[in-house]
Amino acid sequence: MGSQLFVIGLSWRTAKVALRERLAFPREGIPEALADLVASPIIDEAVILSTCNRVEIYGVTPRTAPASTIDAATAETRSFLARHRGVPGEELAEAVYERTDSDAVTHMFRVASALDSMVVGESQILGQLKDAYGTSVHCGATGSVLGRCLERAFGVAKRVRTETEIARGAANVSSVAVELANHVFGDLAGKRVLVVGAGKMSALAARHLRRAGAAGIRVTNRSSERAEVLAAEIEGEARAWDQLETLLSETDVVISSTGATEPVLTKSLLKKAMKRRRYKPLVIVDIAVPRDADPVIGKIDGVYLFDIDDLRRVVDKNLRERAREATEADKLVELEVEAFHGWLRSQQVVPTIRSLREHFTAIAKQETEKVITLLEREHSADERERAIRRLGEIIVNKLLHMPMTALKDQDRDVEALVKAAETLFDLRVRAATQSGADGAPALTTAAEASGKNRGSL
Repeated sequence: MGSQLFVIGLSWRTAKVALRERLAFPREGIPEALADLVASPIIDEAVILSTCNRVEIYGVTPRTAPASTIDAATAETRSFLARHRGVPGEELAEAVYERTDSDAVTHMFRVASALDSMVVGESQILGQLKDAYGTSVHCGATGSVLGRCLERAFGVAKRVRTETEIARGAANVSSVAVELANHVFGDLAGKRVLVVGAGKMSALAARHLRRAGAAGIRVTNRSSERAEVLAAEIEGEARAWDQLETLLSETDVVISSTGATEPVLTKSLLKKAMKRRRYKPLVIVDIAVPRDADPVIGKIDGVYLFDIDDLRRVVDKNLRERAREATEADKLVELEVEAFHGWLRSQQVVPTIRSLREHFTAIAKQETEKVITLLEREHSADERERAIRRLGEIIVNKLLHMPMTALKDQDRDVEALVKAAETLFDLRVRAATQSGADGAPALTTAAEASGKNRGSL
């Protein structure tokens, strides 16, 4: 008995984008879905994580539910996912995965740490998971177990990012531009960026450069209208195509992706531009296929030319390094999972501890009140002393009554009860350290203790 965690979901590993799109939860529909989930008597807490690469439901069974409840809870969640998103169960079954107990915690910690991401070490998933948790908290759909697990997952993600190099190095083509430009300039603060063409990849690269400290971004394209649209999207400035030579002479980093069939960054154009800029370093990142930049311009003094193959080589190298770091990160996750389960196990005994305290306190209070009443009538010091001593004996006898009865019950597993008593009351340790005048133990085992106390019950 005790709360059990589970995960039901699918990701880029198990489902194609067409299925992920059908199963994705719209943001505005998540509160209602959470309410439906936790309305079930066998699901106490729930969080729904829905991104472009994964749809997952994290759940917790009630603390008082038997261990077998986990099977019913996962089956109900799978059925809920199929019904709520309108996907036939048999189609869902081919892509969905299920994790329970330690495996569920491990999965959650790996997701938060971007160890299960398409790009290992990416940072976006952590923010998405925090948003999912925040929505669940706002809806009242999460409690102490799932809350503690997710908070710990966020802590694990922080440890992974600070104690390993898993996030080092750009892992996608658009962000590699920053890495390459940094390699040339050392610092991008104040460097000017020119986007040649209106491709989405070049726009992404420009955004990465701006976040890295680059100054104003200019956009030029044969279609001035498209240049203006893209410039508005990336908070840049649209410039006319016929100003390309001037723009190149005033720029530090060029991102080019025009879709042209012939090079637009020619040798003659770059020779003129570099002469005007007195051969100060110029980084050109050519993302286009076919290439926008004539390969020979890489031989011009001051020009640092990188094409799509160069970028992919950098990405592949960085991903290999991240994969090596992921091995170390998984070791951290394993340690954190073990620590969380230690906490979870401790929570299972909290109700018992509370009941023990309440039971013992009630007995002590009841007997103490009787003695207080008796003392009000007795005036002799000896009588008062006897009453106080008797109080201790009565409390001990009442507290031991049920344990002693259980120990003497031949229908029970007495050996297991004896071991439990020895562990709970530290009897073996006391037997080794507390001995009488003749060196014999004052108390050996719970079984012997039960024999000594039979006459008093």
